[in-house]
Amino acid sequence: MDNIKVLINEKRLEKRIKEIAEKIEKDYEGKEIVFIGILKGSVMFMTELAKNIKSDVQFDFMDVSSYEGTESTGTIKVNKDLRDSIEGKDVIIVEDIIDTGRTLTYLLDYLKKKNPKSIRIATMLSKPSRRVLELNVDYIGFSIEDKFVVGYGLDYDEKYRNLPFIGYIEQ
Repeated sequence: MDNIKVLINEKRLEKRIKEIAEKIEKDYEGKEIVFIGILKGSVMFMTELAKNIKSDVQFDFMDVSSYEGTESTGTIKVNKDLRDSIEGKDVIIVEDIIDTGRTLTYLLDYLKKKNPKSIRIATMLSKPSRRVLELNVDYIGFSIEDKFVVGYGLDYDEKYRNLPFIGYIEQ
């Protein structure tokens, strides 16, 4: 096993996710929300977020790829599209991490063509130092430095997604 150091422990994650859920609940009071989880990394974050929201939350998923190993290829490919229509609905894209901003910029443009009532972004992690395209991110769990992180849905070649914390692999 690689030498993984804890960056954000389980308690801090849980506390921050509850805070984001409260803000979403306030912003969408009495409204139905559609969470669009970006597979696979967002699943744990999205589930915990939804568990802390009392309003009705529908789930849908997309699978997009732009990474090979630890590097972004810069090319975004939709591997799995939405199952249901989002026309006229309040949508929140739920992402595990925003790095360069390319994937989310692409997804925003792609999903706006499906005519949602509103569209916002929630991300567990943000790496502002890596941003090449500016994005308005509505809900950010944690801003982190430029480390390759794993755990809590994030992987390295499909390993470490099930860690209950966010860590980084010490080289």
